[in-house]
Amino acid sequence: MAGWSVEDVPGQGGRVAVVTGANSGIGYVTARELARRGARVLLACRSEARGVGARVRLGGEVPGADVEFARLDLGDLASVREFARTYPYDRLDLLVNNAGVMALPYGTTADGFETQFGVNHLGHFALTGLLLPVLLAAPAARVVTVSSTAHVLANIDIDDLNSERRYRRWVAYARSKTANLLFVHELARRLAAHGADVIAAAAHPGYAATNLQTAGPEMAGRRAVQRLMRVGNRFFAQSAEAGALPTLYAATAPEVPPDSFTGPSLVGWRGSPAPSRRAPWTRDDRAAQRLWAASEELTGVTYDALGA
Repeated sequence: MAGWSVEDVPGQGGRVAVVTGANSGIGYVTARELARRGARVLLACRSEARGVGARVRLGGEVPGADVEFARLDLGDLASVREFARTYPYDRLDLLVNNAGVMALPYGTTADGFETQFGVNHLGHFALTGLLLPVLLAAPAARVVTVSSTAHVLANIDIDDLNSERRYRRWVAYARSKTANLLFVHELARRLAAHGADVIAAAAHPGYAATNLQTAGPEMAGRRAVQRLMRVGNRFFAQSAEAGALPTLYAATAPEVPPDSFTGPSLVGWRGSPAPSRRAPWTRDDRAAQRLWAASEELTGVTYDALGA
């Protein structure tokens, strides 16, 4: 793993990948490099204009790339179901649950869930479950879910998953990223118990310069914070190219362990991919199982193929 770079991404010929939030930032770089190595990539994006634009841009950067766009709004379970229903291939080798929102003003999804929990966790929980049959149909498939070091700021509150008692934007974000890791933990357990040839792993980009940092302050009209985030992105963050490396490693490197968490090597901030520290509560079996049960109830999506 030491010194692993984009040049080390193995060939992906014959593999099919879905990358959520692939129109910009880490998702775009991930999709581009998978396509460069020969994968057929489906760009799953909420905005048709940005998704189609990303497909055109990617085609210009990687001539001959096999890339398509499909609309997916993770904040709307009807959209998630429609994406899965119209998924055009009979197998899925790689699902990258990358899309996310961060530190937004309080809001709710189309289904009434707190936005960060609904998009970052529930949307991807539902998507993975609905795509499970095509994942199981592919040999050595992987599900990679992008979390964040910010998960250490807060454990989930199983009795207040939608932050109805009190909303603090950064706590809600941290809880959604803890939920991502608990999801991976329980998914990995269920896949192993089923004997499935699918690896569930997690990754995070460290501090990477993307539009994730500025979206929340822009929505809240907090211009000073927005400017501060832009300064941080310019002078302290690593590029989206570097930030995508942990995701690419978790998605493609040989012998990635189930339930692993890959991030940048230098204090989790920047550098080549390396095992990343995670809060102990993200490996809590009981919490993971309770979150799983709640997620099934909230989304109506069950992983029947994997059993209990």
